[in-house]
This record gives sequence, structure tokens and C-alpha cells, in this order.
Amino acid sequence: MTQFKHDTVTPYKSDEGKKNQVKSMFDGIARSYDFLNHFLSLGSDILWRKIALNKIAQYHPQVILDVATGTGDLALEACKKFNPKEIIALDIAEKMLEIGRKKTLKAGKSDVIQFVAGDSEDLQFEEGKFDSVMSSFGVRNFENLEKGISEMYRVLRKGGVIMVLEFSRPRVFPIKQLYAIYFKYLLPLIGKLISKDQKAYHYLYESSSAFPCYEDFEAILRKIGFHNTRYYALSFGICTVYIGEK
Repeated sequence: MTQFKHDTVTPYKSDEGKKNQVKSMFDGIARSYDFLNHFLSLGSDILWRKIALNKIAQYHPQVILDVATGTGDLALEACKKFNPKEIIALDIAEKMLEIGRKKTLKAGKSDVIQFVAGDSEDLQFEEGKFDSVMSSFGVRNFENLEKGISEMYRVLRKGGVIMVLEFSRPRVFPIKQLYAIYFKYLLPLIGKLISKDQKAYHYLYESSSAFPCYEDFEAILRKIGFHNTRYYALSFGICTVYIGEK
């Protein structure tokens, strides 16, 4: 398996650990986060989440943990898709959670979705609590990727399913070249103009470039203990859905 240094990629040049830097970054861009996500992806992020949830529809999860939830887009979509009993939406950045709570209240889903501040690598839930543990565009921000995935495995019940939606690197010409230009140069510039934090969106390129995608991430899932693992590349490999069972 190819070795990557994703854990050493941080948003800022700082002596702080990656976890604290990620928290500061997302708290700082929280107000513009949703707009930029939809704008920079031309709305594709909404479709990607729908497709990702369709991939686990056969499991009919009723108790769900959304790790690194951000402002709760995946949790809200899962609520519509599965009509579950409970979704816990967890994130380290409180300002992102505040926006998620407002969105959920507006959608009338506050009785189902509970937003919780917490560390994705030290989940404060009992073993085997959830039918599904999922994350969209969050696991690449883990300080220790395998520790975070191990925690997701621990709190998943036997027979439950993990779903991870994450950026990947396109393999085909010319998408591969266009993707690199857009993510490396244009995206940080637009991010700076709107969020005032160019480094946050340069970090998106760097963290995505360093993330172990496709077969490499699937191998990590198997190493942790997941079986029946598979992945689905979306939009020519701009992002990928990963599935595994406990």
C-alpha cells in the first residue's frame, strides 16, 4: 500500500497540533462555509451526498453517527433519506455546529438530529451503539486517520455499515490536470475573496492531495477490521464513496 503523509498536512504553519488548527480554521470560515461548498463545487456536493447515502440505503440505518458533520448537511440528508430514530452529528468546531443547529431547527428536524461537540478520534459513545457511522469530507482532517477510523469501527454495531465520502484524485486526462489547476490555484483565490482565509482553501488542496484514496483507503478500512469493503468514484474521481461492514 502506498504510504501517504496526510497526518502531517496542516492548515497553518504553527506549532499547534493538526486537531487544534483544524478547529480554528473551521470556526473561522463557518459563516461562509456552506456558500463556498456549493459555489466551488457548482452544487455537486449536494448530489454527491445523495449518491453516497443511496449506496447504504439497503442497510436502513435507524441510529446514525455523522462524524465531522460540519454544518450538518449529511445529517440532514440522511434524515430525509432514512427517516431514522436518531442522528448524532459530531464536530470539533462549535461555530460550525451552531449553524447546523439553526439549519436543523428550520428544517423541523431538531427532534431527530442532535449536534454534539466532540473529538472524532475519541468518541464518547459506547461500543456498538450505531447502525451506521458516516462522514462527508471530514476524515482527511483527522490528526490520526487510523485512530479515527478505529473509533468509528468501535461504536458501530456488528453488521453495521461505515460510509465515508471524501475527495480523491482523478486519474483520467484531462480531468486530472484540470482538477489540479482548479484546486491548487483557483479555489484558494476564491476562498480568500469570500472567507478571507486563503490558507483554509489551499489546505483543502494539500489535504486532498495527501489523502490515501481508492485502494489505499479501502485497505485501511480492512486493516481496522471492516469487511465487504468497496468504493465508488464520483465525477471522474473528484470524490469517492467508501463502504464497509463490521
